[in-house]
Amino acid sequence: MAFPDDGEKMKGCGPKIFGAKDKKATKKTDRPSSSTVKSASSSSKPPSSSPFRTLSEVRSIRLSHFLARSPSAIKAEHFRIFISTWNVGGNTPTATSELNLDDFIPADDHSDIYVLGFQEIVPLNAGNVLVMEDNEPAARWLALIHRTLNRRANGDADIFQHKPSLSLDSTSSRSSSNLDASFSNRSSSAIFQMSSLKSIRKPYMPTHRKLLKLCNCSVEMTRKSYKDACFGCPQAYTNETDSSEEDEVDDKSNNTHGYVVDGVTSASSSRDQLKYNLVSCKRMVGIFVTVWAKKELVPHIGHVRTSCIGRGVMGYLGNKGCISVSMTLHQTSFCFICSHLASGEKEGDELRRNLDVLEILRVTQFPRVCRRAGQRAPEKIIDHDRVIWLGDLNYRISLSYEDTKKLLTENNWDALFQKDQLNTERNSGRVFKGWSEEKIYFAPTYKYTFNSDSYSGETATSKKKRRTPAWCDRILWHGDGIAQLSYFRGESKFSDHRPVCGSFNVVVDLLDDKSKRRTSNTNIRIGAEELLPTRTDKVNKGAGTKTKQ
Repeated sequence: MAFPDDGEKMKGCGPKIFGAKDKKATKKTDRPSSSTVKSASSSSKPPSSSPFRTLSEVRSIRLSHFLARSPSAIKAEHFRIFISTWNVGGNTPTATSELNLDDFIPADDHSDIYVLGFQEIVPLNAGNVLVMEDNEPAARWLALIHRTLNRRANGDADIFQHKPSLSLDSTSSRSSSNLDASFSNRSSSAIFQMSSLKSIRKPYMPTHRKLLKLCNCSVEMTRKSYKDACFGCPQAYTNETDSSEEDEVDDKSNNTHGYVVDGVTSASSSRDQLKYNLVSCKRMVGIFVTVWAKKELVPHIGHVRTSCIGRGVMGYLGNKGCISVSMTLHQTSFCFICSHLASGEKEGDELRRNLDVLEILRVTQFPRVCRRAGQRAPEKIIDHDRVIWLGDLNYRISLSYEDTKKLLTENNWDALFQKDQLNTERNSGRVFKGWSEEKIYFAPTYKYTFNSDSYSGETATSKKKRRTPAWCDRILWHGDGIAQLSYFRGESKFSDHRPVCGSFNVVVDLLDDKSKRRTSNTNIRIGAEELLPTRTDKVNKGAGTKTKQ
């Protein structure tokens, strides 16, 4: 919007502002060309070249809208995201399992964000599908992941109540022992007294974890309270002491000193020292997904929402389906989908998996949150800037067991991949059209004999129990500004699946430092009188500058 210079002679905002005299004065000072007049008259809604706006237009305007839309105010920065998916076959880590998470989270990886997805953290029987969920397995996995990401490095001060060993075997054993003790006291409790996932995840989340769900649009300063969030968000006016009923119940269920999970208390002093914080955590029957981020990134993460879609028994139960997590980092939106699709290696089963994917993309809807000027946080999966899909997709290899085994012994991955169902369905355009997957250079990840390097077909006593090896566990992505750096599998024998991992380099849009300072100082509503032009008269003797209104 153009404002007249101070030296320009122009009538002030009087009662006759649109009178004939004012029009003549305007023509004398700024006479438009004939071409300009012609183009303006031809349009039914001419662009406003006048410095004036109607009161209804000005009433809700914010200066940060102008600043946020300026292309020069945006800069790009690269971040690293690590993705891992693992079908653990209903197994839960215990003190005797000696589980080493290096096959799931490499020790030499130092990504900015970790997205870790699981399938079948509980056996998929009727009891687990139809009865209230038991969160003990989720608590055990959270404890192990937490200790792996936040383990002591380079002699840094130990933030744990007991000193962990650098060996993850002993670490996970110690972790599981603590969890065994903590959950043994609950085993005799009634089912309704079991800890909720909200209370279990609390020690790993930021102190101001509720801010993750709020809007972080435009204002890029660190948010210390709800009032620092976007003014367009209704939740931004919530009092800091407000909390949901569920959170209140969780807080009351714990003592004032905090409870201990894996040797880490829920006290904020301990959480503030963690290198990685839990950003999101969700479970649906056997599907379990967690998102972790470096502590310094947490203030720039917002709009965190989750969506669960059941595609199991009768087409809607949660033994199959997906959990989707939506969030924004600075000015860029992300969506992570952790899924477990329809199983089966009979001819035509791949069509059921295709249908699962199409329904997940169609049905998934994230809750509405506050909007930016002319925009809103994405509500559908495909509307996000960067999307990563991980999980046990269950696509098989369309070859006989004998032919597959022959190609396996030859390490002929190219020939096997030509018969991979997901590859075939994608090339035909029937599923994941427009999505990408890195080339596979590792052996099929399913199905292994438990605690063995042998595929189950080699030890099966009958053909009914024999499974043809397949790349069931996959990672795909969609969107610009994303490049996959690695794609590999782990070698843990904990399950009949091998974990699959990938690291990504993603481009994230940020407001530059100058715009951050300006938006943080101007994200306020302004009145109509502040946008109207002013006129500076000649300076009188002994009197300052006067402005006509």
